[in-house]
Amino acid sequence: MLLDEDPATLIAHTLSNFNTAPDRAYLSRIHSSLSTLQEARQLRVSAAEQALKQLSRQLSTVESQHALTVGAHNPTLHASEILALDTQKFRIAKAASDLEIEGERLEAELASLRSQLDSLEAQGIEGSPAANAAGDLEDETILRLRVYRSLGIDVERDRESGSFNKAVVRNREKGDVHVVNVDPKFSRFFYAEYFWGGL
Repeated sequence: MLLDEDPATLIAHTLSNFNTAPDRAYLSRIHSSLSTLQEARQLRVSAAEQALKQLSRQLSTVESQHALTVGAHNPTLHASEILALDTQKFRIAKAASDLEIEGERLEAELASLRSQLDSLEAQGIEGSPAANAAGDLEDETILRLRVYRSLGIDVERDRESGSFNKAVVRNREKGDVHVVNVDPKFSRFFYAEYFWGGL
């Protein structure tokens, strides 16, 4: 016989001397962790597959919409619309530029007419400074009335006070007539602007 003792006894003594219980506990915990990790991985894979399926459906929908849009697009019609809009934009810009130039011209003409009117108001009928005599004042008033009438403005005198308190502004181009009651509390500049705007 090779061994003096029974092999079963030797194995039992070996197991008792090596204390394998902690190792078995470690192995059990490792198997449990591996099982938990496997379940978590499976859940993540399932969620990723669901998201991939949803994205695939969205991609299919977008591709079909894109195909419909491309099929409905007419390049020739689009180009003609762009050309028409560009032409309209150019015409509007040119009209705005022309109106701006015309406005500047009218402003210059208005300034010139105001200067002439101020000069006429500062002078008498004969070109000399206005005198204080009643006849000279009356001639100056008549001259002013003629200037206003030539511009299309008729001034009416108040019967009681004798002052001019009403003006009729006629626009020959538009055929409009405006009656303006002159109030002393407003300045001459205000009425000059108003009358000029109505002409």
